[in-house]
Amino acid sequence: MSEHVCLVHYHELGLKGKNRNNFERRLIGNIKTAINEMGLRLEVRRISGRLAVLADTHEQCLSVASCLRKVPGVARVSCTIRTQRNLDDICSAALLALSWVEPFLSFKVNSRRAHTDYPISSMELNSLVGAWLCERLPQKRVQMRSPDAVAHVEVIEGAAYVYSQSQKGIGGLPSGSAGAVVSLLSAGIDSPVATWRIIRRGAIAHCLHFSGVPQTPDTSKHLVREILELLKPTGGVGSLACVDFGDYQRNIALNVPEKLRVLIYRRLMLATACRYAKNVGAKALVTGESLGQVASQTLANIMAVDEVASLPVFRPLIGNDKQEIIDEAKEIGTFTISSQSHEDCCTLFMPRSPETQAKLPEVLDAWASLAIAEWLDSILANIHVEKI
Repeated sequence: MSEHVCLVHYHELGLKGKNRNNFERRLIGNIKTAINEMGLRLEVRRISGRLAVLADTHEQCLSVASCLRKVPGVARVSCTIRTQRNLDDICSAALLALSWVEPFLSFKVNSRRAHTDYPISSMELNSLVGAWLCERLPQKRVQMRSPDAVAHVEVIEGAAYVYSQSQKGIGGLPSGSAGAVVSLLSAGIDSPVATWRIIRRGAIAHCLHFSGVPQTPDTSKHLVREILELLKPTGGVGSLACVDFGDYQRNIALNVPEKLRVLIYRRLMLATACRYAKNVGAKALVTGESLGQVASQTLANIMAVDEVASLPVFRPLIGNDKQEIIDEAKEIGTFTISSQSHEDCCTLFMPRSPETQAKLPEVLDAWASLAIAEWLDSILANIHVEKI
């Protein structure tokens, strides 16, 4: 008797020592949520160093694997046949698993037994299953280095799991295991990648979007919602809050030196994010800045902006160049959305010659000339929050 199983592999969780059970339980909960979102109710079991999701058919197994590979904490998902530990069943399962990866010319068997109560060693199992397959696949050849297909056999807790199909996961840590952050999310290329990276490290991201409304159309809001729908399968998106920021930018542009506009915009954004973080229980902020990419992202300017923050500000992209960020945006799927034409607060009332090496006293003087406390109260009173 055999069953179809999605075998979920993880790496980093296995290094967590005494906390490993907590991380595994968190990952199991996130996997169940992802499966429920598919409209399925499947059993999830914990086995030695793996998680097993019981599927009804091979096709369903493939569909579930495609979903689970996007869940943080999952390193790899394999579409597996679970069978008895007797050699005949294992060999038959290996032949079936290889049939699913046709066409191929070369193959090998890669076995692993988790417990020594199974009498056949891994090397012996490789040899026995390989010889059985050679008799039934005379047109194929065994190739130990870089074969076209691999029949994996894992003997775990009273059963054998056999597979040749695996999908790479995003790795990292289970969403929610690292607490909550507020991510300053635009519709551009950089901040969605920064948000994805922090989610992959186990954080729940409560996203805060500053649009140029009413000075610009609300196109950026729609694009941000599309981005978050794409990131939703990670289970790490908590909410989306939108701030109509255009009028505040206009007031800043009218009342501070032109070269300092962008820095004051950024300070007001961080001050808003710190206040909003208290509402959602977040312990840090996340931005998509990369060192030296634009004028506001020099070390001096970053320091002048961060001075207003009462929480740590994480910049996951700080050491990446633009092409690296673009490549990652393409990989996670946000690049096409971010490349659509839109107006947002990032380009509104931009100075001709922005400051690149801000002096903090000048920035503080400009900041003190504005009704910041009243603005913050107004922004938080009118912020629009959506659950994702």
